[in-house]
Amino acid sequence: MDETGAGLQRALRARWEIWSVMAAAYMVVFFHRLAAGVVRNDLVRDFGLSASAFGSLAAMYFYAYMAMQVPVGMLADTLGARATVSAGMLLAGAGSVLFGLAPTPGLLFLGRFLVGIGVSTVFVSILKIQSQWFREREFATMSGVTALVGNLGGVLAQAPLALAVAAFTWRSTFLGIGLFSGILALLCWGFIRNRPQDKGWPALNEAQAGIVPPRAEELLAGLKGVVSRWRVWPAFVLSGCASGLYLAFSGAWGTSFLRDVYGMERTAASGIVAFSVYGGMAGCFLTGWFSDRIGRRRPPLLALSTGFCACWAAIVLWNGGRPPVEALRPLFFLLGFSASSYMLAWSITKETNLPRFTAVAISVVNTGAFLGTALITTAMGMILDLAPAFDAAGQYRAMFLFCLACSVVGLFCATLLQETRCRNITIPERD
Repeated sequence: MDETGAGLQRALRARWEIWSVMAAAYMVVFFHRLAAGVVRNDLVRDFGLSASAFGSLAAMYFYAYMAMQVPVGMLADTLGARATVSAGMLLAGAGSVLFGLAPTPGLLFLGRFLVGIGVSTVFVSILKIQSQWFREREFATMSGVTALVGNLGGVLAQAPLALAVAAFTWRSTFLGIGLFSGILALLCWGFIRNRPQDKGWPALNEAQAGIVPPRAEELLAGLKGVVSRWRVWPAFVLSGCASGLYLAFSGAWGTSFLRDVYGMERTAASGIVAFSVYGGMAGCFLTGWFSDRIGRRRPPLLALSTGFCACWAAIVLWNGGRPPVEALRPLFFLLGFSASSYMLAWSITKETNLPRFTAVAISVVNTGAFLGTALITTAMGMILDLAPAFDAAGQYRAMFLFCLACSVVGLFCATLLQETRCRNITIPERD
């Protein structure tokens, strides 16, 4: 085997070590993303939070995450994923420790905000790593596998978190995840490398061959090029609606809905809500794989967006907003599965922007995802506070009617996105 072939084989082995460490960090991202809903009653009891205040606390993570997306994209394209993620996980660990120790609501909010800033570094960086260490036709599949593994952190933030809180208190649990985040930061620094060429190995992604990382002074021009492409904005809104509704339900309001409307205990309720996370895991993996397999983006995107609307319509209309208990698990599973339409927005965004600015482009669209999540989570709490005249089922039905409207907006945006046939269409075809 010649030197180039040997380097290629080493790169193919090393990429799984790099991806595995980043995937573990992404599990922590999802844990924090969905954990607030499970400990809602503990926080309300200890700090006297109203529904609106709790919604704002849950959304604090998403506001911080949203604000950091474009800066993180710029850092990942220039400084690299290794330094960006390592520093972010250290900050997330510190925020989790502060959250667990907080004596006042102000410090509780600050801890949640610091966690959001810290974990905001992971998602864009892992997609940047995938664009360097995996081939073009592997990108959507690997994005789906990444989302599946990340969602395992969301599973841990449901029934397992409820059990841990019952056994160790919510404060001790968040202290523990903070320490674990610090350990992950060290592993990220030790294992991650930004691209195969940094090790003297050949490029693995044909679209990245010969691409030089942008200099800092080129970033504003790159950002301008991204935002000037009008189809970035339907992807921005679609991500906000699909990802936002999914995360707001599974991470903040789903468990409360089952407790308030069905009278379930926290562990049982969070176990049922976890089916939306299982659906999200399956949807992200199968959607990416199927899209790469057929070489198309739009057909699965439109099918999933339509199904997402249908799930919200069922929650609102079935039995007056109180679907039968036996239907909740499959319904929530389908809700999470169909929400994975937002994942194809990442792939389309990558394939319709210059390879040098992959992280910047994805960060713009991902800003929409977390702006949508923050606004939707807060709005759902406000709707609950503004409907005191209704019984619990009526209050949540009003909340979910708003969710149905958002899902219809997402479907409309899906119809505007471009078919790329799973290749970057900003560069000429190579023979």
